[in-house]
Amino acid sequence: MINIKGKISFQGKPGAYADMACRAVYPGRKTLPCATFEDAFIAVSGKKAGLAMIPVDNALAGRVADVHHLLPESGLYIVGEHFHPVSHALLGVPGAAKKDIKHVHSHVHALPQCRKIIRRMRLQAHVGSDTAGAASEVAKMKDKAHAAIASELAAKIYGLKILQRNVQDAVRNTTRFLILSREHVVPPQRKNAPCITSIIFRTRNIPAALYKALGGFATNGISMAKLESYVDPAFDVAQFYAEVEGHPDSRALTLALEELRFFAEKVQVLGTYPAHPFRRSKKTK
Repeated sequence: MINIKGKISFQGKPGAYADMACRAVYPGRKTLPCATFEDAFIAVSGKKAGLAMIPVDNALAGRVADVHHLLPESGLYIVGEHFHPVSHALLGVPGAAKKDIKHVHSHVHALPQCRKIIRRMRLQAHVGSDTAGAASEVAKMKDKAHAAIASELAAKIYGLKILQRNVQDAVRNTTRFLILSREHVVPPQRKNAPCITSIIFRTRNIPAALYKALGGFATNGISMAKLESYVDPAFDVAQFYAEVEGHPDSRALTLALEELRFFAEKVQVLGTYPAHPFRRSKKTK
């Protein structure tokens, strides 16, 4: 993993899953909690932090952060990715029992990951700024009827009681994070060291624009790991966020990007970074 000095910014309070991801990737590094994703970006661009840890996908809840809106204008680059296992716990105030709980608080994406227990316990769900923030609020309430869905680390930080572990609907609940930097650091091209390249592009307003723009990836044997579309404010031209498997110094990806630039406009490479081992482990199963 790339080693750039400085703090690591993340959205949320101490004990959030992004905080845990920072600690997992960079043990011992100081983290910088931020109120919003935009604040986490600004912390890096403003040199208050060297890196940012931003969640983008969850195995159960889908897309997490609208990185496509923030990255193009941020001046930051993607320099790494991390797949972090997420194990939610139901947390209550000291002295509370599961039978006391009537309300549950958590992040907007954590609540859908725990639909079964919320429905089974007939809890009223409340959206918080993040999981750790919800835990902090529940601790301040000191009300046995209120619980939070958050990490065991959050329980330790905010003095809450773990009422039940592993309350997520699926055992294999994983969140993917992107690591962002002011520096455009591209790893050297090496055999048996796969890379991911992230791209933003906008298609021209012509028939079959996307088909033509992506043709170069197919003809040059470049696998596409992700493709997401978004409309512009006028709702007439689509913008796309794509992740492809390949290094920009390889002839195959060079030719594919040349063809993309011919049929699309505003092509922006957001970064090239080593593919996380999680990807390879999934392919071998």
